[in-house]
Amino acid sequence: MQKYKISFKGQNIYVGIDVHLKTWHVTTLTETGCKYSFAQHSDAKELFDRLNRKFPDAHFKSAYEAGFCGFSAHYALTEQGFENIVVNAADIPTTGKERTMKSDAVDSEKIAWALKRGQLTGIYVKDKSFMDDANLMRLRQRFIKDLSRQKNRLKHLLYTQGVTYPERFAKSGTHWSRNFMKWLREEVVLLSEEKLTLMLLCDQVDNTREAVLRVTREIRRLSQSDKYKENYDLLTTIPGFGLITSMSMQTELDNNPARFPNERKFVSFLGLIPTCHDSGEKKVSGEKTFRGNKHLGPLIVEASWIAIQRDYDLGAYHANCCQRMKPQKAIIKVARRLASRAYAVMKTKKAYVLR
Repeated sequence: MQKYKISFKGQNIYVGIDVHLKTWHVTTLTETGCKYSFAQHSDAKELFDRLNRKFPDAHFKSAYEAGFCGFSAHYALTEQGFENIVVNAADIPTTGKERTMKSDAVDSEKIAWALKRGQLTGIYVKDKSFMDDANLMRLRQRFIKDLSRQKNRLKHLLYTQGVTYPERFAKSGTHWSRNFMKWLREEVVLLSEEKLTLMLLCDQVDNTREAVLRVTREIRRLSQSDKYKENYDLLTTIPGFGLITSMSMQTELDNNPARFPNERKFVSFLGLIPTCHDSGEKKVSGEKTFRGNKHLGPLIVEASWIAIQRDYDLGAYHANCCQRMKPQKAIIKVARRLASRAYAVMKTKKAYVLR
């Protein structure tokens, strides 16, 4: 009896992967819809070898939803030869039954079917050369949040211990200076004789402030490197754009604004476009969408508060918007306009001119 070697040359195999720390649950679909499901260790080479044995000579198209592992699984899969995309979980079509009967097998299968039907669009995958720089910017934001929490803990301790501020520290703007920290360590008297908790909190504040300073120095060094200096000098001509906002924009965009075809796509990436709920004759527009870059978008909004004080055009626009809405909503509209101008500055390589 003659035996023929099975070959899937010229055929696509669609691979849906539900990614977890130790295991991946995988569902594959052939062009004709034959399904094959299994679980394995979280290893791209092991997956490729297994699928290559079952579907020799095939072209593998894979997808998984963005999550805790970031893009590390994507890099590993593409190195093995997969045509992989990373998708937003909210973009994966899900039926009511799948929401009710959720499991790893169900999740991987719905990804595979959506991939086969062409219903998935991958999110942008960062270039490896920009990942550490972006992580550095995000680390500084985390340190700032940690520092705020630590200061609040320290002040809460003072309130519960009945400590009152001396006249020289009556204004909050004088807090956290060297003299203020010296007063906390040497002059503050608590209800108990021991001051161990206070000393530990002071140490924590000092250590985090030192970490923030060290990160900021590294960011300033990066801003003057050949990789970022040109766009950094352009962005800092925009009112409200300083070191942190300008460098955050470059690292989050991989210093490549051309990946967005127009300003609206760029503003959408920031999450500054309004939500829309239209049904029949009823039309409702919200303040801003929940989708968008959670690190860069808020920085643009903060920059907008400064911009309306320095740019007459933006200031007048904000004042006009405030006539029909609250200032906090009006500033989102200003942020959209400011973001569009930042996009134009980077794309045209022309400095911003104050109006």
